[in-house]
Amino acid sequence: MKTLCAFLLGLLALPCLAADLTGNWAVRDPLPDGTFRTTYLDLRQEGSRITGTIRTGQFYYKIVESTGGVDGFTLTGSMKDGTSERRVKYEGRLVGDELHMATRRRPDADLIEMVAHRAPPGEGAYPTRQLLPTLHKVADNGLARTPPMGWNSWNKFAGRVDADAVRGMADAMAANGMKEAGYQYINIDDTWEAGRDARGNITTNKKFPEMKTLADYVHGKGLKIGIYSSPGPNTCAGYEGSHGHEEQDARTYAAWGIDYLKYDWCGARNLYTDEEMRAVYQIMGDALLKAGRPIVYSLCQYGRADVWKWGADVGGNAWRTTGDIRDTWDSMTKIGFAQDELAAWAAPGHWNDPDMLEIGNGGMNDDEYRTHMSLWSILAAPLLAGNDLRNMSPSILEILTNREVIAVNQDKAGKQGRRISKSADQEVWARPLFDGAQAIGLFNRGSAPAQIGVKWSDAGLNSAPTRARDLWARRDVHLDGGEYSVTVPAHGVVFLRVSM
Repeated sequence: MKTLCAFLLGLLALPCLAADLTGNWAVRDPLPDGTFRTTYLDLRQEGSRITGTIRTGQFYYKIVESTGGVDGFTLTGSMKDGTSERRVKYEGRLVGDELHMATRRRPDADLIEMVAHRAPPGEGAYPTRQLLPTLHKVADNGLARTPPMGWNSWNKFAGRVDADAVRGMADAMAANGMKEAGYQYINIDDTWEAGRDARGNITTNKKFPEMKTLADYVHGKGLKIGIYSSPGPNTCAGYEGSHGHEEQDARTYAAWGIDYLKYDWCGARNLYTDEEMRAVYQIMGDALLKAGRPIVYSLCQYGRADVWKWGADVGGNAWRTTGDIRDTWDSMTKIGFAQDELAAWAAPGHWNDPDMLEIGNGGMNDDEYRTHMSLWSILAAPLLAGNDLRNMSPSILEILTNREVIAVNQDKAGKQGRRISKSADQEVWARPLFDGAQAIGLFNRGSAPAQIGVKWSDAGLNSAPTRARDLWARRDVHLDGGEYSVTVPAHGVVFLRVSM
């Protein structure tokens, strides 16, 4: 296999010469939203040894291995990610005053070619750590007394989200019955940011020319609007984070009319350890309280550092308990059915969050999506739709707006349900409700229909309930004796509300 230098040699018909790479180098790739994706390589070369750092988006690597010579160079960068390590490798050579390089984002990915030019010393240098505050309990903001309901842009649109899409989602939610069913937040995820003005105020990119105007539009529909940031200098997608500007950004959000903040760890891991996570999130918790507007505070740090034990203490209304969900049965069930042990930390105003809904994005069938909705409801999890609300099928809309299922999710007692029995691929979960009723989910994780039964005593009932309602069939079911048994479709659920 040819080296990258030999590859470039063939393209450029130039010899590969040893050269001193010492200096600050930058690759600036323009993006359609008017921003740039910039990679900085701050290099020091002594003979064939090259040291330094590589900063690209949310990632900040220290060079731990290198070779340099007449055939070009290779650089291997490493960064800590909690208890894990990330690595990146660049190969290339100096051509005149240009650094021609190539890398792969993953070992099996295509080669990405780039050209770096010299940048002023210090440009793109990684910020220094802040002095972290002494830990204290942030006052409860009084919000999210039931799990937040709304929509988030990431699962469907990722970096393609723009102001027109947000308006479209607000229009759809206000018109299709979702608003009446309880959904209220229209949340913009990553990639809305540009940079900062001369005073350090966060600015929006071309996709979101007037954030205040957009917020007013959403509010005009009787809905609320959310936004996204990170406690690091960069967000997950490499855009501007809130590091060192927490109070300033909170004031900006309040001035724009923002009602919800998703705060994603990502870039902060290059400055702080997981053990410092609580103090880092406390900074924004305090800032939001000072901002003068009620803003729901949603922590997104993938369940690291046992966040459920301290999320409420930093002002959090919800905290992610898992890695990112995908629109697959395996992903959804691996996440959802792993929440049992966290029930003690859910309460009105403070919720375990197993990530956003994938309902309607096409990776699962309707039975699987009903399982998704039922499980998230029994878990008292936030219900944040992640599909395109403008073109849903009737069955998907029915799943998202089933008011009897939503009533379980929004139960004012705020108690998270738990697994009460398990046999092979069949599980039964129960959630106590404020009026003494119980929500009971009979889940079939298997690939064929299965008979599943529940003993009322396992659900904490001293006698057989007098009424049972099938929440998806929307009908009462007949009860006889101390247990109930029913055939549940493959990857499906029978969701009951039982009362004495």
